[in-house]
Amino acid sequence: MQLSPIKNSDQLKEEKKATVYSRTNPFHAKVLANTNLNGEGSSKETRHIEFSLEGSGLSYDPGDVLGILPENDPELVGAILEEMNWDAEQAVSINKQGDTLSLKDALTTYFEITALSKKILQQAAQYTESEELHNLVDAESVNELKAYTDGRDLLDMLRDFGPWNGSAQDIVNLLRKMMPRLYSIASSFAAHPGEVHLTIGAVRYTAHGRERKGVCSVQCAERLPVGSTIPVFVQQNKHFNLPESTDKDIIMVGPGTGIAPFRSFIEERSVNKGTGRTWLFFGDQHSATDFLYQTELEQYQQDGVLTKLDAAFSRDTDKKVYVQTKMAENSKELFEWLENGAYFYVCGDKQYMAKDVHSTLIDIIEKEGAMTREDAEAYLAKMQKEHRYQRDVY
Repeated sequence: MQLSPIKNSDQLKEEKKATVYSRTNPFHAKVLANTNLNGEGSSKETRHIEFSLEGSGLSYDPGDVLGILPENDPELVGAILEEMNWDAEQAVSINKQGDTLSLKDALTTYFEITALSKKILQQAAQYTESEELHNLVDAESVNELKAYTDGRDLLDMLRDFGPWNGSAQDIVNLLRKMMPRLYSIASSFAAHPGEVHLTIGAVRYTAHGRERKGVCSVQCAERLPVGSTIPVFVQQNKHFNLPESTDKDIIMVGPGTGIAPFRSFIEERSVNKGTGRTWLFFGDQHSATDFLYQTELEQYQQDGVLTKLDAAFSRDTDKKVYVQTKMAENSKELFEWLENGAYFYVCGDKQYMAKDVHSTLIDIIEKEGAMTREDAEAYLAKMQKEHRYQRDVY
């Protein structure tokens, strides 16, 4: 047998430097800090997590995204194994290349087990005589099938339609590969070289008689202590970034965890010391418990890095106050900023908040610019074309 030559430290360093970390080859980032940003009594849990990128060669720009490859909840994996009376150590094939993992590891790290699809249920029907499932996947039951998949997971399916005559491999073959979870980066690389920070809201809710947990958000909240590592990669976000010139004004609307990229924007502006003004609209439920990064933001205001800070707390008053309420209250000045060439950014909830902010913005342009609705919409469309109106919504 021929022995490989021993590598010296310089060669090892070169090899390490040559490693390119990416979505397909993630970097195992060490957790430096993991704290709850919400105060006692809040109905929310929002984690501020700091990771080390030392030795990865990774860097990022404000607006970029960090991908995390999460693991499923061990309790849920255990419940599936118990329900099916499967051997946790049994080897199963996980892909077309024939790579194998133990069943427990496959369900923990490789497959999506918290979401169902029409396809999974249709294919699962061949492994059971359940009349209910066969009726559900019938071509005429499209709406019923859609309703069933909403908010249910693999464990629900296995419990609801057994007994099953398929093997563990048969059932695993139905599943999709676990997708990475993407989060807006909440730090500036210039302000924190060799680090990346995230702002993650833990997702927990009850549906169909069971407690449900967000795969990645609850792993981050409950099973990611300081010193542990998790696979990550950086993804560029070409459609959400600061103006090239630091002299440009920026208006940022980021309620809840939507504040994440704006923390990175403000930190970047703090380091670059441009003359452009900054205005943040932040919103959440209660001022006392849910004002994320309050101390930091107020310090930035005192230092002149953050020109204006308008916060809206929807549950503190009888009449609900949202970010768009604060925008409307400041309509004259907001329009002046836009006329002066300000960039307008929105980050957060796509379903309600972003639509309401969009509509309010058109109202403001229409009113303060003394325009028709059509002209106000055209004004905003022009801003979008010039990359002065950018949205990162989910």
